Amino acid sequence: MKPLAFYSTNGLAPRVNLRQALLQGQAPDRGLYLPEKFPRLTVAEIADKSYSEIAFEVLRRYATGIVDDATLRAICADAYDFEVPLEKVYDRVHVMRLDRGPTASFKDFAARMMARLIGKFVREAGQTLTILTATSGDTGSAVASAFHGVAGIRVLVLFPVDEVSDRQRKQMTTLRDNIRTIAITGKFDDCQALVKRAFADPALAALPLSSANSINIGRLLPQSVYYFHAAAQLGEPLVIAVPSGNFGDMMGAVFAREMGLPVRRLIVPVNGNNEFPEFLATGRYEKIEPSRNCLSNAMNVGHPSNLARLVAIYGGQMDETGKIHRAPDMARMCRELFSTSVSDEQTRTTIQQAWHDHKLLLEPHGAVAWRGFQDFLATESLGDSPAVILETAHPAKFPNEIERLLGFSPEVPAALAALDKLPEDFDRLPVDYEQFRRYLLTRYTT
Repeated sequence: MKPLAFYSTNGLAPRVNLRQALLQGQAPDRGLYLPEKFPRLTVAEIADKSYSEIAFEVLRRYATGIVDDATLRAICADAYDFEVPLEKVYDRVHVMRLDRGPTASFKDFAARMMARLIGKFVREAGQTLTILTATSGDTGSAVASAFHGVAGIRVLVLFPVDEVSDRQRKQMTTLRDNIRTIAITGKFDDCQALVKRAFADPALAALPLSSANSINIGRLLPQSVYYFHAAAQLGEPLVIAVPSGNFGDMMGAVFAREMGLPVRRLIVPVNGNNEFPEFLATGRYEKIEPSRNCLSNAMNVGHPSNLARLVAIYGGQMDETGKIHRAPDMARMCRELFSTSVSDEQTRTTIQQAWHDHKLLLEPHGAVAWRGFQDFLATESLGDSPAVILETAHPAKFPNEIERLLGFSPEVPAALAALDKLPEDFDRLPVDYEQFRRYLLTRYTT
């Protein structure tokens, strides 16, 4: 069977297959790749299957002609060897805890699959690849962990020096070998802009680059799996609440819906960076520059890259700068999506209320999702629909905040506790592309 093709949201780049899309990361016209068509999958086809088996059923529909079934099945079993619990809170309302992977973050789901697939492609090509990744919290640690020791791949992670927690930082800066980190004296958007500019820089053409950010389609495809996993256990149509920053995680839900997963409503709560709910309310998109520093730090994004993909799925076109060249179907978008902005004060109150009312332990990002779900319930009844609220990071990544709000420290997974005794090593750079380019040329081409 002919491999599925992927096109660029900017419409100026040649179509590619899955291997090419993963290795390139960003399209050469600075657009983001989307599948030319979405393959179909029903919940009935995955009933009674394990998580890794569901992953295989979802991903093989994109990988046909690129990765043989036996290899992909083995990769899925190796990547997903941890629990994905659905914790019942009340009635048909559940929290899906995506924090049981090696770095205690939902980013493990995509990073582990990407590392195995890209590692395979690089070995087959006999080449070396440099992965550039910008992180606002958990992406960097998940990518560093997943790609650590993978032959032929070097990873460089950029993070905003003042906007990640101590444990998030240490998960990146305590690794060595093929992993290197740079603290940028700016915002996540500055880190992301440096990475995107490097991909399009002719001066770096001799340096094979790719990305493990959600600009890479390889991040979104694995993130569509856990929505099918939830429906297989709870039924459908689902109401799903996804805390959103760069909108990669919510795009995984959109991909699942486009594949055929019945979704009644997708709730997209954000923190103080409220450009998306304003867009839904007004039809006008305005970036927030600089992005606002909020308690839910992994969501501190003033211009989500994945909005280009979302706009494209709704029939419009947005370029990498946020300019809309063709308006999406706003009426349909408003029917299918619900978004609200959650302040830090509301986030803290939600952590306290969830624990008091339900003994539900949330960290700031999960609290944004829970509050967004409550805001949705204020507008319409849940009825018989099962609801899934995503908890995207382990509360132990935010021990000081939990201690202040609830009076106790969350239990620390062994992998996080070990970080406290490890030495850190990282570089520092200002928000200056010329310096970043020199860093890349000096470190990776000499």
